[in-house]
Amino acid sequence: MKSTRGPGRAWQRMLSGRRLDLLNPSPLDVEIEDIAHGLARVARWNGQTKGTHAFSVAQHSVLVEKITSELRPRLARSARLAALLHDAPEYVVGDLISPFKAALGIDYKDFEHKLQAAIHLRFGLPAAVPADLKTAIKKADTFAAYFEATQLANFSPEEARTYFGNPPSGLSRPKLVPLATEEAQAAFLERFRRLSE
Repeated sequence: MKSTRGPGRAWQRMLSGRRLDLLNPSPLDVEIEDIAHGLARVARWNGQTKGTHAFSVAQHSVLVEKITSELRPRLARSARLAALLHDAPEYVVGDLISPFKAALGIDYKDFEHKLQAAIHLRFGLPAAVPADLKTAIKKADTFAAYFEATQLANFSPEEARTYFGNPPSGLSRPKLVPLATEEAQAAFLERFRRLSE
């Protein structure tokens, strides 16, 4: 029997009223409030963390920007903004954990790169992150994962070192407390505004 529903929908309506085309995202349809709202509601570690609240991607993003800035203290604000926005596509696609992606055998990179490019262009950043900055952000992301794993996700330090390496001894050790959704959203927006001034 032929479907009468018409072609499938490939866009997401945002609370701002924007309609983001997922296959061909336009920077004009990207709003920071939508990103903050979405990331504050996406749980890291599939929600398998300690605490009353989930540890959100918004909170993780603020942590990664802080670690990136600590690793590279002379970074320009625009580079720090790129660090804050490193997981921004997840406001649309969610946080698919690496083991799940590996189990499915699906590569989401092309899709994520298109969305990331639109986000970057919207906020005056290069569509593609320069290789040296990308490496620094990835390192900070990995160290953030180590802290999250050991403090929130029940990994032993030995197990976390196996998967995420060992953060350098000079790096400050954050005390992670998962925030309520509204607080995580506000913290992300506040950091964005400071870096965008």
